[in-house]
Amino acid sequence: MTAPFKDRARAALADPVLKLAIDRTTGNAERKRAAALAAFPEFDAARARGRAIKDHVVAHLDHYLELFEKNATARGAQVHWAADDAEARAIVTRICLAADAKLVTRAKSMLGEEIGLPHALADAGIERVETDLAEHIIQLAGEAPSHIIWPAMHRTREQVAELFKAGHQPPPAAEDPATMVQSARRVLREKFLSADIGISGANFLIADTGATCTVTNEGNAELTTTPPRIHIVTAGIEKLVPSTAHAFALLRLLVRSATGGEMTQYTTFHAGPRRPGDADGPEEMHIVLVDNGRTKMLADEFREMLRCIRCGACMNHCVVYRQIGGHAYGGTYPGPMGSVLTPVLDGLAASRDLPNACTMNGRCAEVCPVGIPLPTLLRAWRRRSWREGLEPGPLRAGIGLWAQLARRPRLYRLATRIGLPLMRLFGRSGWIARLPLAGGWTAHRDLPRPAARSFMDQYRAQQKARK
Repeated sequence: MTAPFKDRARAALADPVLKLAIDRTTGNAERKRAAALAAFPEFDAARARGRAIKDHVVAHLDHYLELFEKNATARGAQVHWAADDAEARAIVTRICLAADAKLVTRAKSMLGEEIGLPHALADAGIERVETDLAEHIIQLAGEAPSHIIWPAMHRTREQVAELFKAGHQPPPAAEDPATMVQSARRVLREKFLSADIGISGANFLIADTGATCTVTNEGNAELTTTPPRIHIVTAGIEKLVPSTAHAFALLRLLVRSATGGEMTQYTTFHAGPRRPGDADGPEEMHIVLVDNGRTKMLADEFREMLRCIRCGACMNHCVVYRQIGGHAYGGTYPGPMGSVLTPVLDGLAASRDLPNACTMNGRCAEVCPVGIPLPTLLRAWRRRSWREGLEPGPLRAGIGLWAQLARRPRLYRLATRIGLPLMRLFGRSGWIARLPLAGGWTAHRDLPRPAARSFMDQYRAQQKARK
């Protein structure tokens, strides 16, 4: 049974190595993004265009899905439709079993994680090899991704060295990054060349050509999709764009927001299986288009979440994510975007803590390259949780008491005049390290010692002095 969110968060906050690993990567990502945007004065205009592209596709999703299927089929690909995660898993495993596949290589795909594909392949008796370097690391560790761009963000270089020593034969000769990367290359190269099937995701689905687009910095996706006999793509239906030009417009936003670069090392378009005269490529190409709650989002207040291009910027700048990491969220997608998507995928009753974990500082919406109002969507989940009676009794009682107090200005002012001096008694050197009934706040952070008088009292005194 999975531990509750609060228990997972508490364990993460108590792990100093995790904090070190997260700070190394998110801090670097934040600085690189800022530098990339400083050198890209057209960013605001590009963001407005990106938002318009995604909104247009979402508004005409049925049209672009039909167009994509028509053009992908014309190029020789086989298009499959999956209403939910179970159907998507069944389609992929059926293709693998029909091909008598023994070994499958897989390029990084959060959609694959969403539908539970790694476990499905294992249950079918098919060996799965993750080919992205970070995914290779967490496969050795037996873990799930903790970030959508850097799945092994929670692991330090020192921890990776230990995993490679135990999992690579022979182990790497040294612990420097270059030597460890060379060791992973040696281990994976054999798998690339002997795999029966390669499975990838897609950053974009190009409606007017029927092509799929993958974006990587390692080249592992190309080695995953090209040598095997069969290439399977799993993608959410929201990944559609009208044309290649629209894909490149979004790529300008995606790469700068994700890694701070102008363009990734490898941007590859796959348009059907190998044709006569082609030097390489798979004999078959299958594209599995997955709904899994996305069409339901079209009709409710979470429609804007379908703009998401999976850049990870929201979590890189999230003060909560940067304290607890990705695994504490408990779902496929961590951070602010995960706190919106996980209730869609797993149900609000199982994940109501996630929207409530947000501080509502708005940083995620500020950095989102397609302008998703994440705090607004998180508040929508909070409202729905309240309406459905999912909040625990003590919390509902506490908020009810607060509401009674807030509706009575005189009583509220009296409470603040009594409460502020009492809180100040617990302050030392300007901070409160411990406070009765506030252990959840002070266990891992100090509170600023409040002023002696409330803001309103100070304001009134200032107004009187001016008169």
